[in-house]
Amino acid sequence: MKMLRKLTGEWGRVAVVALAIAAGSFVGAGMGNARVEAGASPAAVAAVAPLQAGSYADLVARVAPSIVTVRSERVAKASPASLPFGGQDPFSRFFGDRSPAMPEAPQRQAGLGSGVVVSADGTILTNHHVIDDAEKIQVELKDRRTFTAKLVGSDPASDLAVIRINASGLAPLPLGDSGRTRVGDVVLAFGNPLGVGQTVTMGIVSAKGRATGLGDGSFEDFLQTDAPINQGNSGGALVNTSGELVGINSQILSPSGGNIGIGFAIPARMASNVMAQLVDHGKVRRGQLGVIVQGVSSDLAKSLGLAEVQGALVSTVNDGSPAEAAGLERGDVITAMNGEPVVDSNDLRNRVAATLPGSTVTLRVVRGGEPRTLTVKLGELSGPRTAQNSMDEPAEGGRLGLAVQPLTPGEAKEQGLAGRKGLVVVGVDPAGPAATAGFRPGDVIEQVNGRPVGDAAELKAAVKASGDRPALVLVGRDGGTLFLALERQA
Repeated sequence: MKMLRKLTGEWGRVAVVALAIAAGSFVGAGMGNARVEAGASPAAVAAVAPLQAGSYADLVARVAPSIVTVRSERVAKASPASLPFGGQDPFSRFFGDRSPAMPEAPQRQAGLGSGVVVSADGTILTNHHVIDDAEKIQVELKDRRTFTAKLVGSDPASDLAVIRINASGLAPLPLGDSGRTRVGDVVLAFGNPLGVGQTVTMGIVSAKGRATGLGDGSFEDFLQTDAPINQGNSGGALVNTSGELVGINSQILSPSGGNIGIGFAIPARMASNVMAQLVDHGKVRRGQLGVIVQGVSSDLAKSLGLAEVQGALVSTVNDGSPAEAAGLERGDVITAMNGEPVVDSNDLRNRVAATLPGSTVTLRVVRGGEPRTLTVKLGELSGPRTAQNSMDEPAEGGRLGLAVQPLTPGEAKEQGLAGRKGLVVVGVDPAGPAATAGFRPGDVIEQVNGRPVGDAAELKAAVKASGDRPALVLVGRDGGTLFLALERQA
């Protein structure tokens, strides 16, 4: 059975269980990417000297100081299975139900990953799943100096995060153009696998444009490599023989949790764009076309009168979407965007998402065997895809332990709330007040103390207005509604 695994130090049941217990590591979430333009880092390491015969030692010596170890900590509630006596009261057989229930004490868990210094000001690229839900992030440099990092921004949909440390004497790694990377190019993978210390391995680019097919809403355009990478390599660097960053190591495909030569790295083009948006805006904005597309098989190509087996077949055009306004129809095959051929549905999805909302794009489509050109002004992709500043200090009025996004019209329709506003819960801190109150990801917050709320600021203000009393929150869940009492945490 094949398994996709993130590469943090989350050694679970399939891998080394003893190490998991010793490290108290945890599994993060989120992956994928989007196509972006490469951007030069503010500073770069010295030019790499020509390779000595049979050695990459000079290259490694220059790149190694740019690679860091990232350690994260979070607090999670203990599951009954992890509590003594399986979470059951050992005295209940003597005292019956009169004995107090055993509390589910929070447990502190640690995660291990890697990162890449990309700017002299201490900016570091890593994976979202390395720092997901972390309350504390520590960065260890090659020279053993350790710093507490601040989260600049995190993007689950691309599995990228930007953190920053206040340190001097850093050696930023220049970003290369991953679009020019070819299958067969030699690459080196840097990171801290399984916590053994900084390690470098060598391989080639095995494939480009890979999608893992998990269908979890992430953006995938991976570089595949056979350079040995393992858990703990998450967020580390995939480097070409010019000493440039061409990818951020993210996942492996493995039946056992260990390396078998199928690893995936997020291209530097995507990393550069996402990083720039996180640094400048704290979030990532993505374009939206408003269609559901599928791949084109050989049989479909024949029936649709296509000359080549490529493109994205439109199976649904959303009502009121930019695609509908532009005249796209079900059954159209999108074969090119802005003059560049569309390889498949994943390629189209990544390219649309990588284009800023409000941009006008040109689509070449085939309809009924005849080509035509359509112009579309993209909308903005909304929903629970971006998390930012999750480690900021508590806002005025107290901490709720809740991450929310405005309810989109499509989500409102699915929830039976058409024409109404609300907030979708996209994250719940296991040790926060919202978790204690019973909130779950996917809940829709409709009202607080009888008043509608449409954004995070309104939610905070409404809860604060409750004073010393818990706020009465009306929540939509599984087609019904219920009330939850939410208190602030000082």
